[in-house]
Amino acid sequence: MSQLLTVAKPRRNTELLLLVLALGMSALANALVNMNLGRTFDNDYFTQIALLTVLAVAFHIVLRLKAKYADPVILPIVVGLNGLGLAVIHRLDITSGLSKYAPQQWMWTSLAVICAIAVIWLLRDHRILRRYTYISLLASVVLLILPMVPGIGWSAYGASVWIKIGPFSFQPGEIAKITLAIFFAGYLSSNRDLILLAGKKIGPLQLPRVRDLAPMIVAWLASVGVLIFQRDLGSSILFFGLFMVMIYVATSRVSWIFIGLALIAVGGVAAYQIFPHVARRIDVWINAFDPAYIGADFGSFQVVEGLFGMANGGLMGTGFGQGSPDSLPVANSDMIIAVIGEELGLIGLFAVLCLYALLISRGFRAALGTRDAFGKLLAVGLSFAVALQTFVIIGGVTRLIPLTGLTTPFLSAGGSSLLANWIIVALILKISDAARRPIDTSGLAAPTDPILPPAQINPINTHVGPRTQEVQAP
Repeated sequence: MSQLLTVAKPRRNTELLLLVLALGMSALANALVNMNLGRTFDNDYFTQIALLTVLAVAFHIVLRLKAKYADPVILPIVVGLNGLGLAVIHRLDITSGLSKYAPQQWMWTSLAVICAIAVIWLLRDHRILRRYTYISLLASVVLLILPMVPGIGWSAYGASVWIKIGPFSFQPGEIAKITLAIFFAGYLSSNRDLILLAGKKIGPLQLPRVRDLAPMIVAWLASVGVLIFQRDLGSSILFFGLFMVMIYVATSRVSWIFIGLALIAVGGVAAYQIFPHVARRIDVWINAFDPAYIGADFGSFQVVEGLFGMANGGLMGTGFGQGSPDSLPVANSDMIIAVIGEELGLIGLFAVLCLYALLISRGFRAALGTRDAFGKLLAVGLSFAVALQTFVIIGGVTRLIPLTGLTTPFLSAGGSSLLANWIIVALILKISDAARRPIDTSGLAAPTDPILPPAQINPINTHVGPRTQEVQAP
């Protein structure tokens, strides 16, 4: 019997070429900041560009050695976004007269890339993580509880989501989104058959059995708990949305979406009625341009100022360093998108959104390509976490939805967010390497998840991509 195989190409040279473009974009952004603000090209400029180049090339070399079939587009996109964020934070430091946020962001960038490299180097196979399903759940609980521990818990901007030890602060919830994704992927890939058992049917909806609703209720209560005790609306939306998408992908049941939306509606109405901080966010969002809300404490001044800044940028932008974000609160974190919109204009902002869209789509492509159910769910969950976080913060800045305290992935100042998102990138790259790696030609069957019989594989489990093989009859 002859066998025709479509062999995937590593495409690491393509990645290297794209990395050159991404590093060039970062160098150009920093150069424009210095020129437009009357700064000289000192040793710091060349040192920082060299550092980012070394980190990116080191990551590229590790991919060549340990994951040479990984997606060639993901790393350049992330380097480009991270480099752009460093340039904007540097620009804001110059204007404010402070020089602490940019050096901190460089330090966290270095640490985040090194940790991501360690994940690529040490994690032989992403399926190993499935062994730690319930350990990941325990780790998630501990991480979410840490900010409420007396002595290390720290509150800022009305939310209690940080821990502070000495001069260092960290947001454990950023790491919790990774451990929760691992738990959900492990649990759903192992218990999919139980969840799919038929329950009552109401019209076109096939509802699950009551006992199978337990994970959904637990996820809903956990997200409400974050909202109640930590006053963090953004993380609450992120955690529940993560579970909703992963259980839908695992089961393909639309009924789960309706159940989830019902729980969100009930929780949202109850939170608005019971918790003043939630009601205040909604009122500020609805009445943003009311003078009474603009001048109030924790009012709408931040959002309104950001909207006027983006309007000032117009189509082409004012140019790096030529905008006026001086009066914009937390410009280097929550509102960094507004700064980009003002100084790079609608075209620049749209380019940034296209980079996010491409990054997320490549993550979903990795999910489609891999054969095991755990890898599919994990790649979808991690990619959706980045997508939802991006949507929530940009939607808040543009007043599409109420503003929350999430950071813009890879752009905003914030070490814990940067660290978590680089680790997410490393995990997606490992999954994409498994998806694109040529199969063993000694046999026709590739390793698949033994939990899912072929007859029960849903559309997300259908393999497409360069590893497709065709058997030709003799």
